[in-house]
Amino acid sequence: MASSSLPPPLPPSATLTSQQSPPPPSQLPIRKMPGSYGLPLVGPLSDRLDYFWFQGPDKFFRSRSEKYKSTVFRTNIPPTFPFLGNVNPNIVAVLDVKSFSYLFDMDLVDKRDVLIGDFRPSLDFYGGVRVGVYLDTTEPKHAKVKSFAMDILKRSSEVWLRELLSNLDKFWETVESDIAKNDDGASYMIALQRCIFNFLSIALTGANPSVSPDIAENGWQMLDKWLAIQVIPTTKIGILQPLEEIFLHSWAYPFFLVAGEYQKLYNFINENAGDVLRLGEEEYGLTREETVHNLLFALGFNAYGGFSVFLPSLIGRIAGDSSGLQERLRTEVRKVCGSGSALNFRTVNEMELVKSVVYETLRFNPPVPLQYARARNDFKINSHDAVYEVKKGELLCGYQPLVMRDANIFDDPEEFKPDRFVGQTGSELLNYLFWSNGPQTGTPSESNKQCAAKDMVTITACLIIANLFLRYDKITGDSGSIKTVVKAK
Repeated sequence: MASSSLPPPLPPSATLTSQQSPPPPSQLPIRKMPGSYGLPLVGPLSDRLDYFWFQGPDKFFRSRSEKYKSTVFRTNIPPTFPFLGNVNPNIVAVLDVKSFSYLFDMDLVDKRDVLIGDFRPSLDFYGGVRVGVYLDTTEPKHAKVKSFAMDILKRSSEVWLRELLSNLDKFWETVESDIAKNDDGASYMIALQRCIFNFLSIALTGANPSVSPDIAENGWQMLDKWLAIQVIPTTKIGILQPLEEIFLHSWAYPFFLVAGEYQKLYNFINENAGDVLRLGEEEYGLTREETVHNLLFALGFNAYGGFSVFLPSLIGRIAGDSSGLQERLRTEVRKVCGSGSALNFRTVNEMELVKSVVYETLRFNPPVPLQYARARNDFKINSHDAVYEVKKGELLCGYQPLVMRDANIFDDPEEFKPDRFVGQTGSELLNYLFWSNGPQTGTPSESNKQCAAKDMVTITACLIIANLFLRYDKITGDSGSIKTVVKAK
């Protein structure tokens, strides 16, 4: 079974608080959940070494799913022993679209402090504030922070487009200049992160980095360090083992390593984002501290961090393609924008292939590979072929790179298909595109945990592709560098 015989989609509820009721258990066999946590200390340590060293995340989940002949099973996930004893590594892995969708049912699951599993970095990283991403929907503060975030995005739409296109001009000028100096092409990651940081700072917060030479020059690096220090214990880096295990995955790194940089970013927002800060305080009842730290998290972790992962995979996919995709994208972009129509939110929404390439990239390389939620009470969870019992307090963990390759939903799931989301069938598949902590057809609200910027992320990526093919006939490269560009004739 694949996309030609899809299961019923998740309901297009505005809240996603209560998903479609699973079929009665009698329709599927009840199965004892397979898997094991192993012996205390030994089991978690063994799984940690498999996850980071001997197998890597993808093979870690695939091999266990094959071993247990199930997409739902118990196992351990890092971080864990020896110096993270306060972290419980036990999880229930959910690796198919059907079981993964339970992570969005806020009647069944709690999202409190589970952004990156049972491990939560010190609140010192956020000025002592539990920012919105760590709040469950039942906590009163969540509705205020989520509504604040959605309001910022709504108000920023005109500035968003202007600043994106302006900073893309600078980005591509830098790439062209670097290519001219180097026959091997230009590594573009630094230029891209500068572009993302400058554009997002103005669009989201109203604070222009140009007012501070230090922030203008180094703000993106400050965010990189702040992000890295938080997630290192949970992330495979790929350096020489066993050094990675000994020095990067054995303990949580302290905030003081980035305290100076974070204070500079705090001061930058506090002194220059006046209108947005007043909105948080006066319209949504947040304190000044809560407003600044939530704004910094949205800017640094959600927006800048997310785009820094997603955009290189998107650019690399297009630049490295030799199937004729670039010609097709170029034709579509210039057809829509070639008769005097400017590039904007409306015109880019008419580019069906461009949008499909963005969606397929998000399916193939989800920017956030792991999603978590904790069971509020005992409940039964369905995969495609069985029903399992989940106990209250158990931590569910979905590994999206496998979930988004569910052969029951997607034809040829291991293949990148640019046209996958084109047409009526493609539109129906958006019900199962989960990169945003909810289906692409869902609507973020204060009563769910779906990414507030879900639609802005996809339309921004579409604008970047369209801008590229209005500027160039062709580019070559990969996810880290641009080798050549051919300017539009």
